[in-house]
Amino acid sequence: MKIYLSLAICAFIFISACKQEIKNESANSSPDSLAVKSINDSSLAKYLSVIAADSLEGRKPFTTGETKTINYLKTEFEKLGLKPGNGDSYFQEVPMVEIKSTPSEKMVVKSGLKEWSLNYLTEFVAGSRRVQNEVSVKNSPLVFAGYGIVAPEYGWNDYKNLDVKGKIVVVLINDPGFADSALFKGKNMTYFGRWTYKFEEASRQGAAGILIIHDTKPAAYPWTVVRSGWSKSKLQLQSEDNGMNRTVIEGWISLEGARKLFALGGQSFETLVAKARKKDFKAVDLNLTTSLTVKNKIKKSVTYNVLASIPGGKLKNEAIIYSAHWDHLGIGEKVQGDSIYNGAVDNATGVASLFEIASAFKKLPQNPERTILFISYTAEEQGLLGSEYYAKHPAFPLSKTVANINMDMMGLAGKTKDIVVYGYGQSELEDYAAASAKKQNRILVPDPVPSSGLYYRSDHFNLAKVGIPSLFTGSGVDNIKNGREWGLKQVADFTKNRYHSPQDNFNSKTWDLSGIVEDVRLLFDMGYRLSNESTYPKWKDGSEFKAVREK
Repeated sequence: MKIYLSLAICAFIFISACKQEIKNESANSSPDSLAVKSINDSSLAKYLSVIAADSLEGRKPFTTGETKTINYLKTEFEKLGLKPGNGDSYFQEVPMVEIKSTPSEKMVVKSGLKEWSLNYLTEFVAGSRRVQNEVSVKNSPLVFAGYGIVAPEYGWNDYKNLDVKGKIVVVLINDPGFADSALFKGKNMTYFGRWTYKFEEASRQGAAGILIIHDTKPAAYPWTVVRSGWSKSKLQLQSEDNGMNRTVIEGWISLEGARKLFALGGQSFETLVAKARKKDFKAVDLNLTTSLTVKNKIKKSVTYNVLASIPGGKLKNEAIIYSAHWDHLGIGEKVQGDSIYNGAVDNATGVASLFEIASAFKKLPQNPERTILFISYTAEEQGLLGSEYYAKHPAFPLSKTVANINMDMMGLAGKTKDIVVYGYGQSELEDYAAASAKKQNRILVPDPVPSSGLYYRSDHFNLAKVGIPSLFTGSGVDNIKNGREWGLKQVADFTKNRYHSPQDNFNSKTWDLSGIVEDVRLLFDMGYRLSNESTYPKWKDGSEFKAVREK
């Protein structure tokens, strides 16, 4: 009897323990955690193998590659059970102009009786945003305008007392903080350091043209990136004035070309660069003139943003945006025998991540309270044009757009202990990301190369400019097995050898997708939390976007 009783007691204890284990497992398998676990490397690889394939021809807008790409995106969103995100359509038309600019093979520069030429592609590139078949500058004076920045908030004005009408300004890349940490935001590049800003400012000042001096270190990418980008046709949003408010000529010159240019004008390049780093800098006439003709082939058409949604519940009129641009550079100059710019890292990884997050949300037993809007933008590589258009023509009112989580160039360093936040310190979205990272025993870290200014170089920036709190994370660098230095080398190797080149390809046998899986799970987790709250994350004190949101 005692034996049977003992066995009964043991059985009772065992069954109770099993029930408790099941109960604990159930508690640890909440609907969102099960959805998180559904994000995996095999489905990522499936998407990547299509998005980065040669058959999509480098995914450039206005090509057959675009048609194939956007139809693939629509089909996949439909398969996942998502609704159209732009009314009753998955597409948003974005009217654009494609301009294939071909400048003269040589840019002739004169100083008195002396004459010298810059060679196209190797020493300079140039184009025009003016929708005209041919534009030209003749005997235009060259003026060194420092960094080409007007920033009252930093007490900086490179155009002070300078009349640039009919002249071409020559300016430095990045902003003064790169050289002097006491200026601007130090190594953290501001928008004033972006080449797009410099072109815009030269136009506002009334210059005939602008040439940016390329320097690999402060630019964070080599001359080959400039060359490949500017040897192809470029896109811009259609405007009422057909681009006539822009300078006649926009372009770049190589660092060595700039040194020769300054020497021809009797100037020391190093001396003028040093002077340009001071607030009291005054623009310098280089005593040089140049003439250049640019011929344009023009095509007006539309390209497309792709939008899909998961309608919310009680707060369905409020939206959380996940974004990733679908476009890349198409077919261009052949490098190492390959001419298709597949953009596997940039940005097939982001688009594949969109699908993974959408799939995870669809695996929840019920839709979240807020609507989840997935946007794959066009023409990011042309200057963030698709997102610029969306910010002006949103599918959801900006006041009801809770946040934007952007994905671009994912998982360069495998599985890491950290995750990089570009523009660190901008918004409370970082606090959400930190909480989700903690669940993975990871930490948030600032951009290890802040001078690259990546916060201003992807599509979330246009949402930030209109006040939407926007998070842009990047690959962590502190690899779990190999450490931080190894991770930094992976990022540097990609930037030097594959970024914006035909060598950015997907290889299912060699790619380590574990880091992307972790990052995507983290971004899903924070978005899921946001989707079931009623509060709105805010910009932090010191953010240049805070005042816009508060209006």
